[in-house]
Amino acid sequence: MPQPAEACRHIHLDASGGVAGDMFVAALLDALPDLQARVLADARAVLPPGAGEPFLEGGTSNAIRCKRFGLKPAENAPHHHASHFTEMVRLIERAPLHPGTASHAVAILTVLAKAEAAIHQVPIAEVHFHEIGDWDSLLDVVAAGSIAAALEGASWSVSPLPLGGGLVRTRHGLLPVPAPATAEILKGFAWRDDGVSGERVTPTGAAILRHLVKAGRPPALELEAVGTGAGTRHLPEMPNILRAMVARLEAPGQAERITVLSFEVDDMTGEEIGTACDRLRALDGVLDLSTATRRGKKNRPMESFRLLVRPDALAAVQAACLTETSTIGLRWHEESRLCLIRELDQRDGIRRKRVRRPGGVTTFKAESDDLTGASLAERRRLARQCEED
Repeated sequence: MPQPAEACRHIHLDASGGVAGDMFVAALLDALPDLQARVLADARAVLPPGAGEPFLEGGTSNAIRCKRFGLKPAENAPHHHASHFTEMVRLIERAPLHPGTASHAVAILTVLAKAEAAIHQVPIAEVHFHEIGDWDSLLDVVAAGSIAAALEGASWSVSPLPLGGGLVRTRHGLLPVPAPATAEILKGFAWRDDGVSGERVTPTGAAILRHLVKAGRPPALELEAVGTGAGTRHLPEMPNILRAMVARLEAPGQAERITVLSFEVDDMTGEEIGTACDRLRALDGVLDLSTATRRGKKNRPMESFRLLVRPDALAAVQAACLTETSTIGLRWHEESRLCLIRELDQRDGIRRKRVRRPGGVTTFKAESDDLTGASLAERRRLARQCEED
């Protein structure tokens, strides 16, 4: 659903070095320093007495300026290993956090728990977070939740993720990279192999991405701020950084990624095409459908279908297209789109669509089905009357 105009902020994450919880927090706090007090307060609130102090400090990574986030443990800090999912949820929900922080932090943990449950074939309530059981990892989850809550309504995208390679040592022994939980969580995300081995995306970083990111490439943006967060690992050939590119959308609307699905048929009757269009339009995930008549091979007339589809519904819609029509091939690609905020109201019993445009201009469009005049001229008169501000 489109967000209100004041929520038209987009954050694109450039994962050149990788993605981890501490890198995400550091990058966003570098880009948006106004969030630092809130996030650090939430981070302190979830820690028990004597666990240590969260920090945000400047530094460099291969000569690139950056910020680092983490925990300075106190002497004799209490241990926090192999925590149950339910135990960590209780810690978060009982802490005095800013509004919205707990729900986002628990949602991130739930992404992790579901992945671990699937991998180890145990109920989610029995999941042990062996690899994120330390206090600094809990700190990352809560700080990321605080950032997500502070930026409620923003949209997020991420670049293709660095694949890494080799093995990573865990409490389960040596595991392949990406770690099983990371690979499970990030199904459907784009990856790239830059030839640099090691763990480049951590399970916590993966869970944050899954919770926030609904798009791949960013839409058209007006760049507002850039922040750089560094990880603890040194990469010999490149900076180990995550960049957060914060932008305002170019118009008061909601940017999103959609899939454009198209195909042609040249052996269906007009009635069959009409029935197929009605059934495809009614599918969940189909945002729009249009057709046009074209000329194909041997100069035969053919009908060209063009559907706008939510990316998560693509597979189901593809199957329906192959079932409801005679086509034997489909094409698709992703596009960005920006939808202005639309609101419904009524005037003189006629529904109308109200749209806010850039520059503060508001326009109205009467609902055609409600224009009941006996002639075209009368219906046009009613529309003009209804569409006046």
